[in-house]
Amino acid sequence: MSQPTSAQPLTGLGLASPVDLSEPESIVPLTKAGTDPLAEPSLYLNRELSLVQFHKRVLAQAQDKNTPLLERMRFLTIVSSILDEFYEVRVAGLMQGLALDVANTGPDGLLPGEVLRRISEEVHEVVDAQYAMLNNELLPALAEEGIRLLRRQQLNADQKQWMEQYFCEQALPVLTPLGLDPAHPFPNVQNKGLNFIVQVSGRDAFGREAELAVVQVPRCLPRLIRLPDDLSDAPHSFVMISSVIHANVHHLFPGMTVLACHQFRVTRNSDLWVDEEESDDLLRSLKMELPRRNYGDAVRLEVADNCDTRKVDFLLRQFGLDRAHLFQPRGPVNLHRLAALYGEVERPDLKFQPFVPSLPARVEPKTDLFRVIREGDVLLHHPFQSFSPVLELLNQAAEDPEVLAVKMTLYRTGVDSPVTDALVAAARAGKAVTVVVELRARFDEAANIRLATRLQAAGANVVYGVVGYKAHSKILLIVRREEGKVRRYVHMGTGNYHPGTARFYTDLALMTCDKEFGEDLHNVFGLLTGLGRAARMNRVLVSPFTMADRIIQYIHDEADAARAGKPSGIQAKLNALIDPRVIKALYAASQAGVPIELHVRSLCRLRPGIPGVSDTIQVFSTVGRFLEHTRVYRFHAGGDDHIFLSSADWMERNLYRRVETGFPILDPALKRRVVSEIFDQYSRDDAQTWKMASDGTYSRREPLSDVPFSAQNHLVDVIGA
Repeated sequence: MSQPTSAQPLTGLGLASPVDLSEPESIVPLTKAGTDPLAEPSLYLNRELSLVQFHKRVLAQAQDKNTPLLERMRFLTIVSSILDEFYEVRVAGLMQGLALDVANTGPDGLLPGEVLRRISEEVHEVVDAQYAMLNNELLPALAEEGIRLLRRQQLNADQKQWMEQYFCEQALPVLTPLGLDPAHPFPNVQNKGLNFIVQVSGRDAFGREAELAVVQVPRCLPRLIRLPDDLSDAPHSFVMISSVIHANVHHLFPGMTVLACHQFRVTRNSDLWVDEEESDDLLRSLKMELPRRNYGDAVRLEVADNCDTRKVDFLLRQFGLDRAHLFQPRGPVNLHRLAALYGEVERPDLKFQPFVPSLPARVEPKTDLFRVIREGDVLLHHPFQSFSPVLELLNQAAEDPEVLAVKMTLYRTGVDSPVTDALVAAARAGKAVTVVVELRARFDEAANIRLATRLQAAGANVVYGVVGYKAHSKILLIVRREEGKVRRYVHMGTGNYHPGTARFYTDLALMTCDKEFGEDLHNVFGLLTGLGRAARMNRVLVSPFTMADRIIQYIHDEADAARAGKPSGIQAKLNALIDPRVIKALYAASQAGVPIELHVRSLCRLRPGIPGVSDTIQVFSTVGRFLEHTRVYRFHAGGDDHIFLSSADWMERNLYRRVETGFPILDPALKRRVVSEIFDQYSRDDAQTWKMASDGTYSRREPLSDVPFSAQNHLVDVIGA
């Protein structure tokens, strides 16, 4: 690869020319005497508003007519899912801060009230566009393909009769209407559960004239129901449970007249709080806290669009919300439930073309992976390459009599996954198995509690990391006896040990038996499980100890090189970039003339293209078939080309409040692979990549050629089997 100079960006980046430092106007002036110009709030985007921009890019996948039809529907439901989490965590935190009159601001300087106002405006636009897409494009297009989602008004007499029978046999026995009167206050409905508010008239068996009732729909009832073939006039016909209940709700109120029935759904604050300093048993404390997740403070109310103002205001009062947090969609209040349609309909022509992940050239099924790793480092690129070598390595470790110990971190993997099975087998085979299970992995706490219990029952030594620091690193260490000595085998990755997500998330991983890597991971596990000061690492970056400072130092080194007229350049691929220290270092490097290309999937506080501050920085975001999850840092380093893979994004929590690892790629051939498969390909992508403007908005990247190029599709073709 040609080497960049201060006047020449990294090959293929197409970055702007460096800032001319001889011109005074190219430098941001100090706003106040003694203040840091690079800390000016106007240079930083708001974290939450940046995340809303990502939601818009995901929605654009559903709007893209080049995306297969059922995949468009899947992306539409993904928007609902990520908006749920956004409200459960991010918006909930802002509302909590506002309620407590905590005026904490981020580097952007925006107060919680202003952020909430802007979130409400932008998310309402997203939701309106989402339901317009559903009603005006996707449902009609699906109907043309013989896939129908029937509404109550569209059912014929036979279908209505079947639906009534289904209701009476399947739904009625598990539904409990709750009349609202002084003896029956408004129920504490579950987070994100489907509910109905029903208006009735007449006297009941006790002579009462209560007007309103609430019907909660338990999660045991399927949300999407297929009609029998003999009643369907299309190959695939479905109704939603909300339609089934709405059409037959009168059965719940015998002798009464149902005047109105409207579905509603409330989203609640779902962030768990456990005082780790006071808790003597984190697992037990989390078990006690988990049930409260379903009943936290309300943060959003979704109500059917035809619900009258009086009942809407009544619901808002019950949940303590104002209209800024009210959504009245034209359709089901939880679009995520339509995700089941994807699996119910066998139409490969309406989905992405399937492919079989390949194996690295030196790895064959059932091969001796210890021998393969001894012969040279192995780089895995998921999902284009299979996750099976990781599982095979664990299984071989469990069965190999020469393996003495297995140590592993688990953040999200699943209770009954092949990874867990292999660790259980290793423990039962007498290996010294140590597993660091992060119980506090958000929304996976219950699964990780069950995982920890299963591993402990098998005889594994299970620890929960360090109080105050989530164990987010993705590392595996296998200790094997060879010729009277001990050799350590290592697997380090950018993604979780989850075979399921390995099929849909892009991630990189390295398998090696390099002695210094082995020693470093031995020390990392010592930090996670034992006591003592952090040892000096040979190769691995570890947060919260060395990673942030080393990254910032590498950025400063590139800036120093550029100022000296030497080659320089920075590239990074991340999920998020929000740490102010790193952003300030990147701004300073840009002022020095360093060409910088950043591929940031979702959150980005940095503003590119600001004259005199970030002229040489470009920010891109790729949203496609696979979730971009790879974290790679590349620094020119005077031609040495330092390349690190990491479990950490450039976020405060990753760099200062989690245990993370970053590891260099040392083999020249593997370095070339990373550069080619990550930076070269994604720098060319003009099919699924968006470019960020300095105001934080994104637009589709301008075509670089007559035929759009997709990095993901290219990697499927050249790496996938």
